[in-house]
Amino acid sequence: MHIGIDARLNYYRVGGISTYTHRIIQALEAIDTEDQYTIFHSRKAGASLTQAFQRANLWTPCHHRLERITLSVELLRYRLDILHSPDFIPPLRGAKYHIITVHDLNFLHYPQFLTPESFRYYNGQIKQAVTQADHIFADSEATKQDIIDMLNVPAEKITTHKLGVDEHFRPLPAEILEQHRATLNLPPEYFLFVGTFEPRKNIVGLLEAYQQLIAEFPDAPPLVLAGNRGWNFDEMMTRVVAMDLSSHILWRESIAYDALPALYNMAIALITPSFYEGFGLPALEAMACGTVPIVSNRSSLPEVVGDVGLQINPDDPTTIANAMRQAMSDSQWRATMQQAGLRRARQFTWSQTAQVILSVYRQFK
Repeated sequence: MHIGIDARLNYYRVGGISTYTHRIIQALEAIDTEDQYTIFHSRKAGASLTQAFQRANLWTPCHHRLERITLSVELLRYRLDILHSPDFIPPLRGAKYHIITVHDLNFLHYPQFLTPESFRYYNGQIKQAVTQADHIFADSEATKQDIIDMLNVPAEKITTHKLGVDEHFRPLPAEILEQHRATLNLPPEYFLFVGTFEPRKNIVGLLEAYQQLIAEFPDAPPLVLAGNRGWNFDEMMTRVVAMDLSSHILWRESIAYDALPALYNMAIALITPSFYEGFGLPALEAMACGTVPIVSNRSSLPEVVGDVGLQINPDDPTTIANAMRQAMSDSQWRATMQQAGLRRARQFTWSQTAQVILSVYRQFK
């Protein structure tokens, strides 16, 4: 078969979908030597995501209002058997068969958390996308159920594939940790959030919980917020100032990929209090580094962590504060959870994800 994978988003945006696209391409390179692949990049992209597969550059930008039409025209000459669209929305016609990955339906659950542009792009096209797709991948059973319930898609049209964690994320020796601690200017202990600074991640709820914690324990470790600025960042900063938390919050933006494992390793716990996640890679990466996850009891996150760490109600900052208190004060429990997290993280590999993807591709032979 001739299989195309749309990787244009990787030029425009870092984050979960871009990571997913890159990792499945790498994993498919390792396991599929029978089929022909073309990986479609933005014409502006420099580095290639593939070494073994053919690369092709496209002019059509991501999320353009005419994207589905112009992308269809560009893809005609490649005569694809399958086009896999990891960013939800396929072209009108780009291959004999269209497969899409729906990572989450956050935009249907919480439209108020989207920029007007994202709302228009996803909400305006998702129903047509899932109807047109010949098959759909979902990152979790929670997302699969959402697709069934909210978009009336038959269950047999959807395959769940859990995501993987890179071997890059692992416990590190003390001397390497100390090097990164100095480079990143980090304290001996801290709580950690990793992700985009945007409303869906419930950072305001996390700040309210942390405010409760330091009211009870003024010497509690600081809270490190690591990631990239997203929508509504300025309003969030206003809340930080109003809460008088500036001296307790450490912002670390655009952390280098090579430094991320150390950032996880040195944290008391990772806090992911999101209102909704399609999967939640930071929680998995944290467990792989031996760090305790504290996550929302919603959407996919319970599937990722299982019995490891603690689950909180994202609408109730007190539950978040209580979980942080336990992680901070109970070292024996934390050590037990660290070992449990390492065992659980070993169950998630990109090779397994790619095996599921390839098995679906082969159904269209």
